[in-house]
Amino acid sequence: MWVQREIELHALPRGFHLITREVLGAIPELAQLSVGLLHLFLRHTSASLTLNENASPDVRRDFAAYFDRAVPEDAAYWTHTLEGPDDMPAHIKASLLGPSLSLPIAGGRLALGTWQGIYLCEHRDHGGARSLLATLSGESGTHRAA
Repeated sequence: MWVQREIELHALPRGFHLITREVLGAIPELAQLSVGLLHLFLRHTSASLTLNENASPDVRRDFAAYFDRAVPEDAAYWTHTLEGPDDMPAHIKASLLGPSLSLPIAGGRLALGTWQGIYLCEHRDHGGARSLLATLSGESGTHRAA
């Protein structure tokens, strides 16, 4: 089975946001697969995706604090500044984390660890709505636990 779908995410403030539920809600066909892959591709250059801790909001705050300190807005060496002080740092952060994830499917579910969740990493103050291209591939059949 192959399914490809665009998932529109509403605008979120700068930060690290769990979007696992939104992704799963947009691709119900995942439940039909005994084995497969879900590939997520974010169609933007100033936001990114990552997989990490899904329980404690402190982790998301610490991610934001680290990246804001590691890639500051007020660096004198930025030359791409026409789109605002948060734009060039957002491009750097997005390149560090990346625009895509490939996630395993087993038994009709994402085969993630107990504490893993999908994050949208919004690196702009006002990045706007974001678009994910989700590509689901795999074999349907009897569900076996991984």
